Amino acid sequence: MNNIYLVGFMGTGKTTVGKFLARKMRREFIEMDRTIEKNEKQTIRNIFKAKGETYFRKLENKLLKKISRKNKLVISCGGGVICNKENAEIMRNTGIIVNLTAPASVIWERIKKTKRRPLLDVANPLKRIQQLLRYRKPYYRKAHYFINTKNKTPQKIANEIIFIFCGEKNKNG
Repeated sequence: MNNIYLVGFMGTGKTTVGKFLARKMRREFIEMDRTIEKNEKQTIRNIFKAKGETYFRKLENKLLKKISRKNKLVISCGGGVICNKENAEIMRNTGIIVNLTAPASVIWERIKKTKRRPLLDVANPLKRIQQLLRYRKPYYRKAHYFINTKNKTPQKIANEIIFIFCGEKNKNG
């Protein structure tokens, strides 16, 4: 199976890059958070408030199991999907994992105006971003490839991923 999983912290460009990448590669694009919102008929923020993060993480796992059975997808994963060992194994076994990265200050600049980030409903969101990045770092390291998105256009990042993917296809026959 040759899915492309885009992982990384919120605000690193997974959805924007994923849309460009899917279009260029003529693949179906799936944005996991939006799919969960559609399935649950409520926002991620409301899911967190009403049922908690644990419930949300179970929804992510269930969705990942379902979509990983398909081929040739570009999947924008929620920022914490890879922190679940089973999820990481599913992704590694069904495609390549590309971790999109950016410094905490860049992430904060990109997302500070949005209200869709329940994990940042705290007094000091930048500090929370730094804490979460430290916590998730060992999980993000499980990706096959890493691309720093600072000062890069979504098109350039998509081209880098295509280059990586073409190399993977040649390597694997």
